[in-house]
Amino acid sequence: MDLLDTLIAKGLRRELPTREEALAVLATTDDDLLDVVAAAGKVRRQWFGRRVKLNYLVNLKSGLCPEDCSYCSQRLGSKAEILKYTWLKPEQAAEAAAAGLAGGAKRVCLVASGRGPTDRDIDRVADTISAIKDANEQVEVCACLGLLSDNQAERLKAAGADAYNHNLNTSEATYGDITTTHTYADRVDTVQKAHGAGLSACSGLIAGMGESDEDLVDVVYALRELGSDSVPVNFLIPFEGTPLAQEWNLSPQRCLRILAMVRFVCPDVEVRIAGGREVHLRSLQPLGLEVANSIFLGDYLTSEGQAGQADLDMIKDAGFTVEGAGEATLPRHRADAAAAAGHGCGGGTSACGSADGAAEHACGTGGGCGPCGGPAAAADAPASEPVADDAAGTDEARTDLVRVRRRGAGTELAPNA
Repeated sequence: MDLLDTLIAKGLRRELPTREEALAVLATTDDDLLDVVAAAGKVRRQWFGRRVKLNYLVNLKSGLCPEDCSYCSQRLGSKAEILKYTWLKPEQAAEAAAAGLAGGAKRVCLVASGRGPTDRDIDRVADTISAIKDANEQVEVCACLGLLSDNQAERLKAAGADAYNHNLNTSEATYGDITTTHTYADRVDTVQKAHGAGLSACSGLIAGMGESDEDLVDVVYALRELGSDSVPVNFLIPFEGTPLAQEWNLSPQRCLRILAMVRFVCPDVEVRIAGGREVHLRSLQPLGLEVANSIFLGDYLTSEGQAGQADLDMIKDAGFTVEGAGEATLPRHRADAAAAAGHGCGGGTSACGSADGAAEHACGTGGGCGPCGGPAAAADAPASEPVADDAAGTDEARTDLVRVRRRGAGTELAPNA
């Protein structure tokens, strides 16, 4: 296809596709799907080789959020039967993080529900970061605490945080339909505060909330303009007890096309398959690795993921390797630019790409971290919700794959890592 040849060439040059080209990727047919994945894979391998970065979530504070994000199981008024607990102690969080690190995770994402942190909350997170890094100084720590006030990003940076996650989630035009207690501009402001403080910006989206193709392209273009180093792509799991409980709009093929579009628009950034991977990609998860270079290991915020060992087996069986602590995530040109700007994330002892394009083989609750773990459906959800006609034909939503998290941080059960 001429379209794919054009997108490959632009991706290898880090050139922005046109909106029409991005929309055309989402409009491709299932007959073209493997060609689309192969084209996006060529761009992925140019900048990231065949490495997969593993990330691990630690939910520091779960549930009881005052925000009304329609997708979130922790939202105001949610009737989802999720775990609810207040702040973990630093040693508890460090113990939880250790499980993920033992499984090969390179980054720990510290997430807390709520609109945004108080200054006391920043102190709590600072102590937690210290506890985690005292045990493993090479680990990357990404905080995801919601909307930031002035000077809070600087305090997190001084405490040792490497990155900050705050997702845009959807386009500016439709954001008001998803959340009313804060604005799209509030989210943009927090990403800019984090970036300005020298933190690596991690910001992504949620697909499957009833948005149009144009909305998806709009939010991905906005993420590129914001300079996000990491783009988590979440696939909505309609959670019983939330306003989006009936929004089953995704098929595995649709998810792969979305991932490919993100890769073409953001060729040299960390594209992470986040919440909803197991439920929506299902048996096509290995194809997702051909496009994305990062996943979460084990469980999410309020939902169970597949077994950590299954993730590791999938990576190996698909011909990929787990990215080591000493390897740079970002291509050299991005890592160098981040270092010059004071951003500490994505570095390492070996770069994965050079500025001229030659490869060297190298979170959200109401406050804004849903994409870090994504919502999940209640364990007793209906057995078969219909999928939209344009998503999966006669396929049915696999709600049997969806489980509320009952283990790991905040419980007495061992984590799934």
